[in-house]
Amino acid sequence: MVDVDKVLDEAGLHNPRVREYVQHWAEHTGAARIEVVSAADDARLVRESLDAGEILPAGEGLYYSRSYFKDTARSEERTIVATSRPEDKGVYNNWRHSDEIRPVVEGHMKGAMAGKTMYVIPYLMSPPGSPLEAYAAGVELTDHRTVVLHMIRMARVDVSFIENLADPDSFVRAVHVTGDLENLGQGTPDDKRYFVTVADERTILHFGSSYGGNALLGKIAHGLRQAAYDGWASGKFLAEQFMLLGITDKETGRVYHICGGFPSASGKTNLAMTLAPDALGDRYHVSFYGDDITWLWVDPEDGKLYGMNPEFGVFGVAKDTNELTNPTALDSIRADSHALFTNIAYNELTHEVWWEGRTKQAPADLTGWRDWKGELISERSPEQAGDPWAHPNSRFTTTLANVPNVAADFERPEGVAIDGIIFGGRTRDREPLVRAITDLAEGVYDGLTLGAEATFAAEGVDGQLRYDPMSMRPFMSYPEGPYAAHWLKIVGAASEQPIFAHVNWFQRDPEDGHFLWPGYRENLRALLWLMQLKNGEVKGRETAVGILPTEDELDLTGLDLPQHDLDRVLTIDVERWKQELDNRQAHLEQFPGLPEEIWAAHRRIVATLAEQPEQRVE
Repeated sequence: MVDVDKVLDEAGLHNPRVREYVQHWAEHTGAARIEVVSAADDARLVRESLDAGEILPAGEGLYYSRSYFKDTARSEERTIVATSRPEDKGVYNNWRHSDEIRPVVEGHMKGAMAGKTMYVIPYLMSPPGSPLEAYAAGVELTDHRTVVLHMIRMARVDVSFIENLADPDSFVRAVHVTGDLENLGQGTPDDKRYFVTVADERTILHFGSSYGGNALLGKIAHGLRQAAYDGWASGKFLAEQFMLLGITDKETGRVYHICGGFPSASGKTNLAMTLAPDALGDRYHVSFYGDDITWLWVDPEDGKLYGMNPEFGVFGVAKDTNELTNPTALDSIRADSHALFTNIAYNELTHEVWWEGRTKQAPADLTGWRDWKGELISERSPEQAGDPWAHPNSRFTTTLANVPNVAADFERPEGVAIDGIIFGGRTRDREPLVRAITDLAEGVYDGLTLGAEATFAAEGVDGQLRYDPMSMRPFMSYPEGPYAAHWLKIVGAASEQPIFAHVNWFQRDPEDGHFLWPGYRENLRALLWLMQLKNGEVKGRETAVGILPTEDELDLTGLDLPQHDLDRVLTIDVERWKQELDNRQAHLEQFPGLPEEIWAAHRRIVATLAEQPEQRVE
């Protein structure tokens, strides 16, 4: 039996509550060895992983990993939020009583680390000294060395973060056990995988995966689900799946910070990592803070709303990442960045990597290329010829410091003052380029009714929205009614209110389907107008669903856009919006306890739309 006390003493880990926790799980899982790790161990762990064949070299200072082919993404149906309070059950949080689910997942974990090393990862999901540091400390236990490498890139990892806690017991207990991946019954009635956040006990129990958010417990399970519950239970903050960026006006010296939520495939990472368009680059600089999580709170001293990315790295989707869509991302995974690639195509002879969208065409010479399953592409049958080389959810993991335009103050413990909160979903009609919302309740209403088109009809007319409140649908940890009330409370307490907006880069022409707006770096133009509106420098044009820019207010310098396309992206379609509001009402009706302010916002929009119709551009 491993001598836990000796190992922890040698690692300098003396926190008595952490020691009890490690001792308990070492015994429960039957771990053969224990190793306490810190970020300083990364180079050694990389060498050990390379020697063991767990990762492969992917160029100078770059690495490649491949997960089990049935273990390649989050599994929403197996992801559970558990508490001892039935009133915590919501529409989307997949709630279970902790007394019911804990024995099940703990039973699967019993003895499951036999013969393996238990890695102890003390981490912090905030810059040290943050006002929310009390909610940021955690200790992940895992039996998978590649998970350790990812955590070192995604969180701040060091024993000191849990040795100096004001309350020695105030850390998230995060246990990850990989399990026998080939015999877990993935997707069958006998599925043994469980990804459980016991929110009112600040405990995370994940069994049956080695992939992404299923295994990097500081990221989604702690940084979003647990943190969102903590923020609500404490009444102090919000934890949202939001990107966060900064815009510096080099002419005036003004700096703006904007955060916001976007459902999957709606451009969140590309916006977070965007650069200024060439025509505006001399005046504006865009800074990257984060592409996935933002914690928001009001500072009691100055009354302003502040935001912070609690993560230390980027876990980005590789698919369609290239020099046009996201040059910043490519720069962040350059040689010697120590980035980790997962489930992309890999050349075992040249150590090159490739994914769909990286270049227009796949490499012509198939020699040495293996797909995301590890199978030689050169040996594919004719029927398999069109299969993807990389998994659609293939990823790269890199630290924030590797992002070339990362904000100089991304480690600022106090966070940054938030000027704007935006929402955006991929829709081919309905939503204009940008519509500003100056009322808090209407802003929260818009976030709760955020949606993106899951599929398009053949002609692209009746795309049905999949609603994704605040882009938190897979990450909700408490009921939607209290969630809306908590938003109104936290943001409403700010002495200077942020401006809200809804953006949409994806409008298409109904005739030929072309995108009406060029997107990518040009999207900054909409955000600049939003900040000018907040400052009172422009007035925009009032509509039933918000304030739209006029053509002369939107800075189009260097952008040659057909007039017809511009007219359409600056116009709302009344009939489509009336239909949309009916759908929104049905969506909101499934949330018990929704604050009256939200319903009042809905009624105002319905009434205003009926009174002040606006004709669409033909």
